[in-house]
Amino acid sequence: MTRSDGYLLDNGQSEAGRRFAALATLFDPGTFRHLENLGVAPGGRCWEVGAGGTSVISWLAERVGPAGRVLATDIDTSCATAAARPPVEVRTHDVGTGEPPGERFDLVHARLVLVHVPDRDRALRTMIDSLRPGGHLLIEDADPALQPLLCPEEYGPAQELANRLRRGFRSLLAERGADLSYGRRLPRLLREAGLKDVRADAYFPITSPACTELEAATVRQVRSRLVAAGLATDEEIDRHLAHLASGTMDLATSPMISAWGRKE
Repeated sequence: MTRSDGYLLDNGQSEAGRRFAALATLFDPGTFRHLENLGVAPGGRCWEVGAGGTSVISWLAERVGPAGRVLATDIDTSCATAAARPPVEVRTHDVGTGEPPGERFDLVHARLVLVHVPDRDRALRTMIDSLRPGGHLLIEDADPALQPLLCPEEYGPAQELANRLRRGFRSLLAERGADLSYGRRLPRLLREAGLKDVRADAYFPITSPACTELEAATVRQVRSRLVAAGLATDEEIDRHLAHLASGTMDLATSPMISAWGRKE
């Protein structure tokens, strides 16, 4: 992986909060449904990997209560620290290179993390090794290669521009080592790692205000990178943002694939 430019979607950038809010609107309902089905209960011990924002951390904290524990880790905890109160501990940690937390959990969860981690195989092993017997792992990752279009119906110049900028964004991710077809492999990887009762599903939102907000925040966050790489001009980006603001664009995200299993 080329690491010289760092993580493309830096938590410290001004648009990160808007991205996290849009991601929460789009994907929290499905995440919470999966977590509830896996039986997060009072007194439970949970590890939220790559915590980013606070919505999942707060949900877990409410479920486990004062007798439980939620460890929330990320390489950049600037957006997660607002949730740092009992039973939540926020800790700076790189799941791809750091040592395991040194404790066992009833649940380990990561969303939109492993697709970006250079040594994702090691990260997955670390999370599985941190489960207690009977504990559950829930991994949720996008698969941009499975559905690469921002506008599934490319019927005009605005849609063509949107899809071209999305291809540019995906190329920037790939240059930094992101695996754009990782999501589809999750069920097999969990089985091969020895987890039992492995299941998976996918969610593919389209034509939502949150899709538009996510796209606008993402483009603003990577604007300088797109221009510097010759993938877009400032004029094209301004035009795309104006199209988004019109509210007439039918936008999609990459499919979010959720896979889960139990450690024996």
